[in-house]
Amino acid sequence: MPLQFQPVASGARLADQVADALATEIRSGRLEPGARLPTEAVLASQFAVSRTVVREAVSRLKSLELVDSRQGSGVYVRAAGAEPLRFEGAHLESREAVIHMAELRRPLESEAAGLAAERRTDADVARIRAAIGALEQAVASGHSGAEQDVAFHLAIARAAHNPFLMGTLQYLHSFLQGAIRVTRANEARRDDFAREVADEHARIADAIEAGDPLAAREAAKRHMDNAIRRIGTADSAFWQQEGARLARPLVEGYPPRSH
Repeated sequence: MPLQFQPVASGARLADQVADALATEIRSGRLEPGARLPTEAVLASQFAVSRTVVREAVSRLKSLELVDSRQGSGVYVRAAGAEPLRFEGAHLESREAVIHMAELRRPLESEAAGLAAERRTDADVARIRAAIGALEQAVASGHSGAEQDVAFHLAIARAAHNPFLMGTLQYLHSFLQGAIRVTRANEARRDDFAREVADEHARIADAIEAGDPLAAREAAKRHMDNAIRRIGTADSAFWQQEGARLARPLVEGYPPRSH
């Protein structure tokens, strides 16, 4: 008889509740090794949550090495003793390249935000707010928002009114765009990450509009710190799927490792 799940309660994080319920069934043996999980639509209906919540819960089960995805087939309970996913060299290099790009961006984005808070005009603030609105609209339409994310950060750099800073960021544009595509793809897999990013962007924009350079610098730095943390938590399944593909422009420009 197929397993039936009860709708989750509001209050605690929905994805956590769904993941915990599925993990309990797996660890108890009621979902046996090799068993296919119900479809995303079925789980969403039974738990009375959105498909986004189900995807996040399944992603957590993957990170716990309880399930595996099979292309075009579904999600299956891992066989006992199965080898966990490992980071291959190319995937590890992709992750390192994205993190290194974020480390490069951190002082640039922080200084750009601080200068923008000191020098912004009403038109600059309007462009920054419009960029946030465009990003929110893209995400609501089911897109990653990578292009709009880049536009948001470039609007801040423009508000700094420093042509050399703007020129540096434009020079790095292809790498910047590649890194943001990866971070946005990773963040789109988890509702909590998506909310974090939206809140971080809002804090930066608020500090700039308020003319508070110290708060703007700190908000931008924290945003990059958190971007590094979020990409560091992405599991190997992400890199084996879209992560490495999206990071390819970065890796192609990555200097060879020294041995």
